[in-house]
Amino acid sequence: MANRLAKRVAAEWLLILTILGWCATSLYLWRFPHYSPTDLKVVYTLLVFLVIIKGLEHKGVLPSIAARLDRGAYLPQKLILITGLLSMFVTNDVAVLTMVPLTLALGMDERLIILEALVANSASTLTPFGNPQNIFIYFHYHLHPLEFMGAIAPFALFFFAFCLAVSFSVKKGPQALSPPEGKPGIQKTGLLYGAFFVVFVLAVLRIFPLFLGILPLVFALIWDRESLKVDYLLLLTFLAFFGFTDNLMHILRFSLDSGGEVFLYSALGSQVISNFPSTLLFADFTRNWQALLWGVSVGGFGNLISSLASLITYRLYKARTGEQKSFLVRFHILGYTAFALGCGLFFLVIS
Repeated sequence: MANRLAKRVAAEWLLILTILGWCATSLYLWRFPHYSPTDLKVVYTLLVFLVIIKGLEHKGVLPSIAARLDRGAYLPQKLILITGLLSMFVTNDVAVLTMVPLTLALGMDERLIILEALVANSASTLTPFGNPQNIFIYFHYHLHPLEFMGAIAPFALFFFAFCLAVSFSVKKGPQALSPPEGKPGIQKTGLLYGAFFVVFVLAVLRIFPLFLGILPLVFALIWDRESLKVDYLLLLTFLAFFGFTDNLMHILRFSLDSGGEVFLYSALGSQVISNFPSTLLFADFTRNWQALLWGVSVGGFGNLISSLASLITYRLYKARTGEQKSFLVRFHILGYTAFALGCGLFFLVIS
């Protein structure tokens, strides 16, 4: 029993550390963290996508798409390209929620999963709506789209090329996801989940109202409860993390002068509180939006909590394979390599 508990604690180390941080900072400030409507919207959006992706998987849609993609050469490069392009238009979080399960279905090496997280974080920086921090910077500083894209294009394009280049070292792994036993191909309800996915992506893009996400949740609750077996601990981690970062934003105070300081503080701050909260924090202390944009973009690399897309990638991989150690070692080697390259690129191109 004690052995099982120890293994469970070790498996959920990130959630436990986040809850401890939540409790410690709440006691220090003697306040309950504030959860904004945006925080709750993120958790709700994540829940809806997790249920839809689960439905697409066990109804045969993901295995069928995987089988079609598996034909021909340059599969890792195709997956990196699709992930990067997708992240530019439907955000980095949605890109990894879509592509990581598909890549796992193909039985690809874990390095490709890590590269997908890196390319989603980097390519999404190119558009004003590619990730939450871009949206905030774009409206907070009243920027023109071309001005915004021109400032961050060297970063996005460099790391798009970097991830594509590294992907040539990736080979197919031993385990691919096969269609459900006795139910080959795509089931009719799988097509319905495909329709749910399209509608909810359009809702995320503000074309449809976001409350339409309730449709797949109700459908799964009544007719397909198997699709409700998702990673609820990931949702709890997000809630604890949002509370922890809200407390930290009430503790930390900075005075920033040069662009180099803005870049370094926001990049390093992202390693502690993630890049979106880091954006909100440091925007109060600078008008140098280019340095801030580069800082939180580079800061999206590094450790697991530096970007919520990275955290989602880790949880999806862990839930599918049960593996942690090898993934975490490789993730941090590649993540901090990209972080160091991004810092060098900033001081070469911007400062």
